[in-house]
Amino acid sequence: MMVYYRVYWTLWILSCFGQYLGQDLQIPEPPNKEEGDSVVLAPDNPPPSTSILIVQWFFGTMPIITAASGATTENPAYKDRVSFDSNTLALELQNLTHSDSGIYRLTVTTSAGGTLTGQTSLQVEKLSVRLIGPEEPLIEGESSANITSKGNGNIISVQWMKDNSPLSPSNSIIFSPDFRSVSISPVQRSDSGEYQCKYTNPVSSETATYSLIINYGPDDVSIKGLGEVNSGAPVSLSCSANSVPSASFRWMFNGTDTGVTTDTYTIDKTDLTHSGDYNCTAWNSVTNRSATQRHALLVKVSGGGGGLSTGAIVGIVIGVLVAVSGICGLIVYLIKTKKIPKINQQQKEQASGAPQTTQEHIYEGILEFQTTSRDEAIRENMSESNVNRAENDDNIYVNHGVSNRPRAATPPPGEQFHNI
Repeated sequence: MMVYYRVYWTLWILSCFGQYLGQDLQIPEPPNKEEGDSVVLAPDNPPPSTSILIVQWFFGTMPIITAASGATTENPAYKDRVSFDSNTLALELQNLTHSDSGIYRLTVTTSAGGTLTGQTSLQVEKLSVRLIGPEEPLIEGESSANITSKGNGNIISVQWMKDNSPLSPSNSIIFSPDFRSVSISPVQRSDSGEYQCKYTNPVSSETATYSLIINYGPDDVSIKGLGEVNSGAPVSLSCSANSVPSASFRWMFNGTDTGVTTDTYTIDKTDLTHSGDYNCTAWNSVTNRSATQRHALLVKVSGGGGGLSTGAIVGIVIGVLVAVSGICGLIVYLIKTKKIPKINQQQKEQASGAPQTTQEHIYEGILEFQTTSRDEAIRENMSESNVNRAENDDNIYVNHGVSNRPRAATPPPGEQFHNI
């Protein structure tokens, strides 16, 4: 009789709890969540609460919450973001992060000493953002640029920045209504830089960057270098321009292409043929624009007093030669016309005891010519004076009726000079 009752009670217990003994708890898998979202994990077939002694939820091997004898204990790592329903055995997680992705397991210990288990998986998409910008080259004053943000996650706010400073709307900068994209038209060189878009939710934030390049120029072309050098000195001319991308250069000298295509034009040793105009032309291969700057270079003859040009030197030499030729011709002419008497070279050398130079001969001839000319002039003046005096005396005698007046003898030349 006793054996019968024991078998009966065993069969009754098995009939009540047999469906749970050795049977897993069925926990449906929730859809993918985004960071900042919440999720509820619960079994579809929970056992009666009257038969439950201990309930535990695990994330991997780490306990999240434990409920026993009406008391609930939670892991400090989940403080203020987890809750538990003892009736449905549901676990709610709030403010999910990407690190919450993984396997969740539920275990139930029954009053009959049995253990029921079930598990599910959760995937939390990490907050992400990326920027898509124009692919074609942008030219200043001509092109427009659109930058669009794409991302995943629970996005609460969107913030735009440029070079780590807030980007504000303007006449040329316009944001879309959802603030997910920005349009710039037309672009200027000041729009070049790094653009940032930041997505934020309650648990995290993500930032994407995009570098915007505006092509412009060339402009402000300039040439640095000396404008005046002495012959033989080296010269280096440097050409620069504001340009993106960097400009290429071409040098011309007095309108002729030099073949130099670097930013520097170098002359190792200058001469007079290097004087002239040097033109540097900068060209941008993207904007297809160019600009030219001129630089004048003067190469002087090296030496004191600032130097003379070749033309000046040639003029001086020709002038000197003409002057010397003129002097020589004048001397020859005077000698041939006997206005400069010839000098006995041997007598002069014997009297002085030393040979005379050509310059001394010329000098003495000029002095003798001057002396002779002066003496002849004096004689002529004296003769004319005597004639005039005799004529006056004749006139006096005639006027007084005297026809013949004795004439005085002509004094010798020495007496004439003495009277004077």
